[in-house]
Order: sequence, then structure tokens, then C-alpha cells
Amino acid sequence: MQYDFMVETYETERIKVLSVWSEFRDEDLPERPNAKDPRGRSVREQMVHQCVSENLWFLNMLGIDVGASPLPAKELRLEFIQKYAEDSWKRLEALKAKEEPWWEGKTRFFDVPRSRAWVMVRRIAHTAHHRGQQMAMLRMLGRDLHSNYGPTADTGGLMQNQAPTIYAYDSVAALLAGESAGGAKRKLPGAAGKPVTERPDGKL
Repeated sequence: MQYDFMVETYETERIKVLSVWSEFRDEDLPERPNAKDPRGRSVREQMVHQCVSENLWFLNMLGIDVGASPLPAKELRLEFIQKYAEDSWKRLEALKAKEEPWWEGKTRFFDVPRSRAWVMVRRIAHTAHHRGQQMAMLRMLGRDLHSNYGPTADTGGLMQNQAPTIYAYDSVAALLAGESAGGAKRKLPGAAGKPVTERPDGKL
């Protein structure tokens, strides 16, 4: 099926969302990019938006209903992780069952007719956009970052210096088990004095 790549992409994107969420602490949830500016979502508000927005897109644009409230009963870090893991797994299983005509069929993207494949691409981009905001928040909070797409300053720095990609966990199951037990992420080596940006001197 020519749209298998779309299903595989959603599968890896859900893992990336959960991995970033696992890097936060409960005390981080009220934090905003600028504490004096309510326009920037707090960490909790970003998690709420991911859960609610993804539920609405899948329900209203793709016709996939997980049959549950999109938010956890308690809005704590681990509960958000567990809730999103459960609901996104149900969406993934529904997507795996879809054939090519479904993907190519028309739906409505707000008030514009689009194919379901087009909507899915936009959904994945939407998720990646907000995940990037959350990763920036982790840096503002002074937190370490495991890999999400490739090396980070905490896994070794730049790819051209052979910095490794180090994921926090091997799978969603390992992440859920590890975080439920208080955290069992892989250790990070840091950059060992190597540059972590192509412009370490600050020059353009």
C-alpha cells in the first residue's frame, strides 16, 4: 500500500511526542516561555493542545474516533504521557486498516476540500511544530535533551563530528514502564568540549 509510509511516520511521530514529554518534570507544567506573557502556552497547555487538537482532527477530518475523552483525569506529566500513548495507539491501529481509496478520498480541512492523505501530512507537521516549541522550552528550563531526530548537544553535538543519536527509550512500552518507575532514560554523554553549533563563535 503506497500510503504505508504515512502510517509509519505517524507511528514514529507519536513516539517523538512522548519522548519529549518524558523530558519534563511535573514542576515544569505551569512554565511559559516568558512568565509575564500569557500568549505563550505553558508546558501543560501544550500537552492539552496536542491531545485535544489531534483528537478533533482525527474525529472531524479523518472520521477516526477513539471513543474517549482526549484529556487525562489528572493533568500531570505521567498521566498526559499515558493518555496520549493510549489514544494515539488506537489511531495508529485505525490507520493501519485503511486502504488506498480511503487515503485518496476527500474530506474537509476546516472549510476546504482536501484528500485525507493531505490532511495527515498537515497533522504531522502541526505536531512537529508544537513539539519543537516544547523542546525549546526544555532548553529554557535547563533540561537535557535526548535525540528526537538526530544528535543533540547532550548526545555529543554535531553530526559532522560523529555525534551519536541517543534515544531516551527503545519503544513506547519501554518509555511507559521506565517513566512509571520514576525514569530509566539512557545516560547522556554530553559534547565533551566539542562544538554543538556550526557557529560556536556567534558569527553569522
